[in-house]
Amino acid sequence: MKNLKPKLILLTVFSTLIFMVGCDNDDDNDEFANVTINEGPNGDIGGDFTGNGGSTSQTFEYQNGLATADYNADITASSGGIFQMIVRDADGTIVLDRSLNGNMEPDSFDGVTSSGTAGTWSVTINLTDFNGDGSFSLSEGD
Repeated sequence: MKNLKPKLILLTVFSTLIFMVGCDNDDDNDEFANVTINEGPNGDIGGDFTGNGGSTSQTFEYQNGLATADYNADITASSGGIFQMIVRDADGTIVLDRSLNGNMEPDSFDGVTSSGTAGTWSVTINLTDFNGDGSFSLSEGD
């Protein structure tokens, strides 16, 4: 019986620790980030984004029959975090890499990408610790 008592105490302590760790609820974190894509006619694409302190990255493709794209992004309400748009041409070359900081001016950007190869382009939207909402769009350039 002497040898059983220390083993029983050790088993009780170990079981209690497992129970405490197993019952820890990290799901109380309400942070989220989301990107919604809205496809338009061929050569046009856009979307909306929102976040509550969360982070996400989403990449999508669209057809661009020209060598450039017109772009626009706007944070309509934000108190922090970073919005980033990276555009790659059909060869995978980065033709745009712009960011907005959620708690600083400017709260929008627009323009024309660098010249690239027409075809299937990709767009990556990154939200980092983003708290707010906004929208973005791309259309075939001139």
